[in-house]
Amino acid sequence: MAFKRRSVDVSVPDDPVQLYRVLALGNTGPEAVWGHQQDVLRAWHHEMPDEPDVAIELPTGAGKTLVGGLIGEYRRRKHGERIVYLCPTKQLARQTADKFDEYGIPNVLLVNRVASWNPAHRAQYEAGEAVAVSVYSHVFNSHPALDNADVLVLDDAHAAEGYVAGPWSLVVSRDDEESAYLDVLSALEPALDPLVYPRLRTGGSDAYGSYVYLASPIGVTAQAAQLEATVGAADSAGKLTTEARHVWALLQGRLDRCLVYVSQRQILIRPLIPPTMQHSAFSSPARRIYMSATLGDGGELERSFGRRKIKRIPVPEGWEKQGTGRRFFLFPELTSDLSADPAQVPAFVSAMVARAGRALVLTPDRRTADGFVQHALPLGCPVLKASDIENDLASFTSRPVAALVLTNRYDGIDLPGDDCRLVVLAGLPARGDLQERFLHESLGAIEVLQERIRARVVQGSGRATRNTRDYAAVVVLGQSLTSYLSGQDVQAAMHPEVHAEVEFGRRNSLNTPSAEMLENLDVFLAHDSDWAEVDDDIVAGREQYTRAIAPSARELHRSAEFEVTAWEAIWNNQWDWALTAVQRVLDLLEGEQTPQRYAALWNYLGYSLAHRLAQQDSDQHHLEAGARYYRDARRKSAGTSWLSHLASPSDRASAPLDAALDPLDEAAMRGISVAYRGLQRAETFEQTITQARTDLAGTAYKAYEAGLVILGTLAGASESYGNNDDEDPAAPDAVWIFEEARWATWEAKSEAQPTGQVGADNVRQAQGHLRYTEAQRKEPAPSDSVSFLVSPKPGVMPSARMLAEEHVYLVRPPQALDLCDRLGRAWRNARGRDIPALSVQQLAAVFGAEQALPSQWLPALRSEPLRRSEF
Repeated sequence: MAFKRRSVDVSVPDDPVQLYRVLALGNTGPEAVWGHQQDVLRAWHHEMPDEPDVAIELPTGAGKTLVGGLIGEYRRRKHGERIVYLCPTKQLARQTADKFDEYGIPNVLLVNRVASWNPAHRAQYEAGEAVAVSVYSHVFNSHPALDNADVLVLDDAHAAEGYVAGPWSLVVSRDDEESAYLDVLSALEPALDPLVYPRLRTGGSDAYGSYVYLASPIGVTAQAAQLEATVGAADSAGKLTTEARHVWALLQGRLDRCLVYVSQRQILIRPLIPPTMQHSAFSSPARRIYMSATLGDGGELERSFGRRKIKRIPVPEGWEKQGTGRRFFLFPELTSDLSADPAQVPAFVSAMVARAGRALVLTPDRRTADGFVQHALPLGCPVLKASDIENDLASFTSRPVAALVLTNRYDGIDLPGDDCRLVVLAGLPARGDLQERFLHESLGAIEVLQERIRARVVQGSGRATRNTRDYAAVVVLGQSLTSYLSGQDVQAAMHPEVHAEVEFGRRNSLNTPSAEMLENLDVFLAHDSDWAEVDDDIVAGREQYTRAIAPSARELHRSAEFEVTAWEAIWNNQWDWALTAVQRVLDLLEGEQTPQRYAALWNYLGYSLAHRLAQQDSDQHHLEAGARYYRDARRKSAGTSWLSHLASPSDRASAPLDAALDPLDEAAMRGISVAYRGLQRAETFEQTITQARTDLAGTAYKAYEAGLVILGTLAGASESYGNNDDEDPAAPDAVWIFEEARWATWEAKSEAQPTGQVGADNVRQAQGHLRYTEAQRKEPAPSDSVSFLVSPKPGVMPSARMLAEEHVYLVRPPQALDLCDRLGRAWRNARGRDIPALSVQQLAAVFGAEQALPSQWLPALRSEPLRRSEF
């Protein structure tokens, strides 16, 4: 007979581990689940089976596809549930479906256009007879095709922010054929700085875009009706892209609850955190399982997916140190010759690509990608882009020579074995959408992006090391990325294996001739006994390291729940509740490592919400709260210009009046009033000022450090102290604390000879002082705090500049003496007017006359930043 009979029910195994034992009887996959996979599966099954949101961290090569697949298959068999397993790309979805076939997990592949899906396959999923393997875009969409899952398994969750936010991210590009850019920009004019608006309108000569501005939320609210009408008209006129039209369907009527970012080339309208709680295809499933190779500690996952709390199953024992494969990091711009002549770097990189044959090049933006293709590839080298490998990597791996150049794509490419032996990371991976660029470049809140950046670096560098025996060289390019990876706190927050590899590569690049670097690359690519000896150094380094929690991660993790809550309230028009949640965010961001500039943004959002409420109810308390939020936003955003660019007509009409005196100068004047108590006697004062100048005019290090401490007191520091522990090289020679307004740390190389160049070790030592002081004081440094390196050496080694961070500056000894003289004159004038009788403003006027206010002398000390601009 041709009829299909119902098979006899087979009992469901007790847990996912037992399930695989059944599957293994007839599959072509591994004979058994590995021990660490069993640990994770049992942790989920026994401790978190009913949790709505669970994240599982398994490093590359640890078998997370099998773990996620077994959880889904167990739920399907046990409860008859519909399971959807999501991947970032079609290519990864196909690989996952192939893996499931090996494992014996019934599955159907649902990718490409919905109209092309096999109806029988879709019916199997709908009936709970097979796991659906698909891509994020079929759930995160204005019309999701997979909208009835019981369980979502989200693979590579660390890389999903763009896919998740996509349905609520309306992009209007100046480069579109029928662009609505100028129309939308005109509607935004009252919400933009009048000095900036004309430049945005004319466009300028930068084809790639430049600074990212935040349109005033107050102005956007006031212009919401006009903005809605403009975007609606653009939609009707066919000026929006197909993707933008889908987004408009979700944003219509809610533009006043979004943030608007504007650059010369693009406008982005989106909520800070995607409102996934109102997206049924994602929020309705009873369970969501997030699979990731790098989860992080700072709430990045919660912000990305718009979930208040996500439980975590940590890396299993045994995998907390060991990684997958071997990477050899190379930093060409730190070599002795190329650091001095950066124009030769592209030719050198071209030679490296020629040696390797095939190279994967990962860049953060189109500008970097275009520049690399134009200058850093061998003549005639075929160039492939993302569209060339969307369905199959063979177009790249089958060529003996080729460069696969991808923009802002650090996941979703697996190149094991001989497929690729060279990965190029060109530029810091922090240039995603305009919101990400605003947070990093305009706001300077790198702390909130640190997990994302670190994950991209780790995942990008591991694209060609997918198995234990894989190996690939990783070339690091760009001052920002080189400096970032040289940071000791950044390295410490990495997996110990990657930490050891990065530090080994940095050490073997710094001041090494580029010819020697090429020889080392040849040894690595040969991967024989010569390399085996060297590899032992990396393994030994790995065993010494333990992964540390990144600065500010604890505070950011605590605040993430209420950040999500705040945006849920904003999205639902619950302004009082939103303001309450914003205050909770700010309370929880306070700690030993407060991310000051991210807190500045939330203070500004608090000001915007309080202003909105005050307009509705005229409540004086809301006006007072708004003024407080605004002042804190200004204080915490010191050293950045984003807030000054919010000088829109809307903001100017509502912002509290600025204080007459700079908060830093005000703090210094209070410090001087306190210091006067110990310097009241003329004899004591003159002895002190004379001693300071004598110390700073000499070279003896102990005396010089003592002179810096006195100088800080004279400058108005509320605390000025030195290094009392000569045995601790990480301690600064002097620390100046100006209340909550600013810190300055000092590293004095007064005994150095006035010849030669400042080296990388000195720079690395100086720029670590702020972090050291934060750890010692158990509180974060205020925004725009600085580190000074005093040296008489006339030059700076190019490699030292490559490593330098933005907050470190070179100070010449005569500059310190000049400051001492200015402060001496100001003190004498103020003493003549009786300091206790002077108000803060009057005292500031006396010091200002001698150019002795911090706002006056700080720019002079910061005239020589050690960090070299990108070329």
